[in-house]
Amino acid sequence: MKFLSFLVTCLPFAAAFAPNSSFSSSRLSTELDASIQFIRGLDEKVVPDVKLTRARDGSSGVATFMFNNPNCFDASTASRGEITGMFLADEEGEISTTDVNAKFANGKPQTIEAKYIMRSPAEWDRFMRFMDRYAEANGL
Repeated sequence: MKFLSFLVTCLPFAAAFAPNSSFSSSRLSTELDASIQFIRGLDEKVVPDVKLTRARDGSSGVATFMFNNPNCFDASTASRGEITGMFLADEEGEISTTDVNAKFANGKPQTIEAKYIMRSPAEWDRFMRFMDRYAEANGL
């Protein structure tokens, strides 16, 4: 009986700290700024296929991105600048690579393949944090 009365007296306190129905586990849109860019200031709208490889000892890894018909090839973006690399930007900063190649079919650009090489476990962890944010920002 004492236990039941203890529960009844603690219930209002527990309810005060419980999330209400308007609580959302998703972050604000200003915190979801993870984006991929080939031209600085122009976010890539196409979500890439990403292949990851990692050394058995975890000392290094490679992320290979494949973008099919990326928007940086659109005629409307030609005036925005040239493709100088792949830039992965989020709230922590920027990760970049210049290992970017375009593939053409019938004289027109079709795909971009970009490789980001991670040379330490810290770089791998940083990349994975970016990918988590990118996935959340793009509903993946």
